[in-house]
Amino acid sequence: MTLHQPLPHTDAAARPDFGPGFAAELALELAPMSLPGRIRRIAALGRAVFTTSLGLEDQVLTALIADTRADVRLVTLDTGRLFAETLALMGETEARYGVSIEVFKPWKDEVDGFVALYGMNGFYDSVEARHACCHARKLQPLGRALADAEIWVTGLRRGQSGNRANAPLAEWDVDRGLIKVNPLADQSLYALQARARADDVPVNPLHAKGFPSIGCEPCTRAIKPGEPERAGRWWWEQDERRECGLHLSASVSGSRAQPKVTSSASATADI
Repeated sequence: MTLHQPLPHTDAAARPDFGPGFAAELALELAPMSLPGRIRRIAALGRAVFTTSLGLEDQVLTALIADTRADVRLVTLDTGRLFAETLALMGETEARYGVSIEVFKPWKDEVDGFVALYGMNGFYDSVEARHACCHARKLQPLGRALADAEIWVTGLRRGQSGNRANAPLAEWDVDRGLIKVNPLADQSLYALQARARADDVPVNPLHAKGFPSIGCEPCTRAIKPGEPERAGRWWWEQDERRECGLHLSASVSGSRAQPKVTSSASATADI
């Protein structure tokens, strides 16, 4: 894996030919395509970055990107609190497909600022604290990962949760000024599981232990029979639409209180 040293965040200027209209047209264009066809079309659009959390959906997408030799950068967010199984799968995936996954970590002082205000595991105590933790460990690194991107590729599916039920194949991310593409939006969990088996795609062993959605270890549990796929994420909160903020607009996710810290451009949180 490639550890991406943090750099000052510089937003790439939005492509003048991109926008809500283009995104809507792209969604219609992608709908009848095969998954390999979608990946090739996405890669042809411009600078594409795929953010993988190494879940089932993301592993299928990584296999497709490798098999099609699509020019798509693979990046991941290492929050410092991932499962050991997730970290091991990263190395296995790189070796299997001959790819390099760039790793973006949070600023050390952002994490230190959170801990000073809330405590290491303060995210259990309030929604505000949990959003502050996600902001430091995920949203800040995501901004750096997408700094030069024109297209953001994700593994979102409509079946993952009610909050994602209307996820389009492509949409305009107004806050980041780029096209966000969800090539698996219309795919079922069962179809992806079948594809992963058929193509012998390496998957996280936690899936077989009742973890269909895997995030940070302290914030993820196995789901119970009949529960939605993402019920094990931040399970102590009552809001059924809970998200970390990666897939919410900045006007929503950024409105929550965050720890006030002074950024340093020299260190990552290696915790």
